[in-house]
Amino acid sequence: MDLGDNIKDFINVAFEVYTWLIFARIVLSWIKPNPNNPLIKFIIELTEPFLSIFRRIIPPMGMLDLSPIAAFFALHLLRILIVDVLLSALI
Repeated sequence: MDLGDNIKDFINVAFEVYTWLIFARIVLSWIKPNPNNPLIKFIIELTEPFLSIFRRIIPPMGMLDLSPIAAFFALHLLRILIVDVLLSALI
C-alpha cells in the first residue's frame, strides 16, 4: 500500500465520519435531547457550520428542513472531487 492509497483511505474515513455526524444531528433534531450534554454540543458544533451554508440556500419549510439532504449530496460530490479527481491527478 503506498502513500496515495493511505491518503485516499484517510479522506474517505473522514468524510464517512462527518456524514454519520450529520445523520446523528438529524436524529437529534427529532428527539430533542439535553443541549447541555457534551456529546450533543460536540455534534452540533461540528455540523452546524456546514449545515448553515445550506440553510441559507434552502430555508426550512415549517417543520421540514431539507438542508441535511443538500449537505449529504454536497459531501458526496466533494468526496468524489477530492479523492477521485485531485488525488488521482497528484499521485
